Amino acid sequence: MAYSAMAASCHCLHFMNTASQECNLKRASIKPRRFPGLSSSLWRSNGFQAHLKRGLSAYRDLVSSSRCSNTNAQLANLSGQVKEKATEFDLKEYMRSKAISVNEALDRAVPLRYPEKIHEAMRYSLLAGGKRVRPILCIAACELVGGTEEMAMPTACAMEIIHTMSLIHDDLPSMDNDDLRRGKPTNHKVFGEGTAVLAGDALLSFAFEHIAVATSKTVDTDRVLRVVSELGRAVGSEGVAGGQVADITCQGKSSVGLETLEWILECSVASGAIIGGASENEIERVRRYARCVGLLFQVVDDILDVTKSSEELGKTAAKDLMSDKATYPKLMGLEKAKEFADELLDKAKKELSFFSPTKAAPLLCLADYIAQRQN
Repeated sequence: MAYSAMAASCHCLHFMNTASQECNLKRASIKPRRFPGLSSSLWRSNGFQAHLKRGLSAYRDLVSSSRCSNTNAQLANLSGQVKEKATEFDLKEYMRSKAISVNEALDRAVPLRYPEKIHEAMRYSLLAGGKRVRPILCIAACELVGGTEEMAMPTACAMEIIHTMSLIHDDLPSMDNDDLRRGKPTNHKVFGEGTAVLAGDALLSFAFEHIAVATSKTVDTDRVLRVVSELGRAVGSEGVAGGQVADITCQGKSSVGLETLEWILECSVASGAIIGGASENEIERVRRYARCVGLLFQVVDDILDVTKSSEELGKTAAKDLMSDKATYPKLMGLEKAKEFADELLDKAKKELSFFSPTKAAPLLCLADYIAQRQN
């Protein structure tokens, strides 16, 4: 997908100005010197002077046309190169390369050590695959405002660690009681319910430690402290924990408000921007983008739950329907839920119009990816 048309237009405008300058030949100042062999009377005659002027004009037009043709050919070639470069962003390759970096960083962050059983349980769910959308969003937001992948990686890993914790706890018998996650048996099915609870708890506490210890010393401590605060709020009563309570209490209730279903994903994006040194205005813009994308993720998740099979999803399909949960398709109807998803996607993209199209391309494409995902 391409979101760099504006950049291409600016380059093409520059080339057009260059072409215009090339095509405007300076008029030569010709002194009225008589050619050898011509009589004075013929040289001064109006007919000869007019003929000479017409000849010079024709020559000037010929040269101008030739130069313009060459310049326009160069312009067409250069503008084509600019357009090609501006439109060649490859989301699939971007996500693949970033996911590899994230997986390697997660493997290093949570090694298998004593006591082996809990670390094995932590690694089982943490390294079970997945799209790594949250850490990639974090890295993309950091790069959007001038930061680097290296600066963002500890925070990005923390987001995936927290997400994994929430999945382990969400699958427990006392919660969703699910047997399948990412195409594999859930954590408590492999290690037992008690170990699964403790593995989730250990991941939760380690996420904060990892941000504090592993973030580059080149990042201001004030930024690190702010990210820790963001993450604490995201997993607490106003975020993950509160969402789980709403999830439980919503079962069988069709009158619940839609806002209680919102899955907060904004922490990943906002934290990436904070680590990258974004201004307050930039942080708020990406935060609004993330709120739309986070809600979009949940709406699409609810739609897929009733339109896809367990094999396609890698988890139990129609689970929310069987549990009689208040989902978007249930409360709005399937078609209205799809329309709502389209509205959220449009709002998310508008929030990024403030930024360079080239730098915003990953986040814009990720929004499309979340809207169009099939599992």
